[in-house]
Amino acid sequence: MLDGGFTLTHITGYVQPKAEWLARMRAGRFVHHAIVEKDVTVEAEGDAARLVGRIVTDATVYGAHADWRLRLTMDYACEGGAWTALRAVATTR
Repeated sequence: MLDGGFTLTHITGYVQPKAEWLARMRAGRFVHHAIVEKDVTVEAEGDAARLVGRIVTDATVYGAHADWRLRLTMDYACEGGAWTALRAVATTR
């Protein structure tokens, strides 16, 4: 589901590589309790697609539990009939 070079850009601007992000998830640094979609659009052209969503994420991040109101942009590519996520960018705007 995630490309080998996948990155997640956090609201702080930090660009986190896939392996580091998944390791922090496994260690309990990021715990997602629920995600509520408010608005989602997808634009696709050929083998590329972009998802833009406004979401509210109920999460505990480094021990701080809050509802995070985010705009999440995710870029995807289709290769060999399979879609994979290349990158995700979370902002608060």
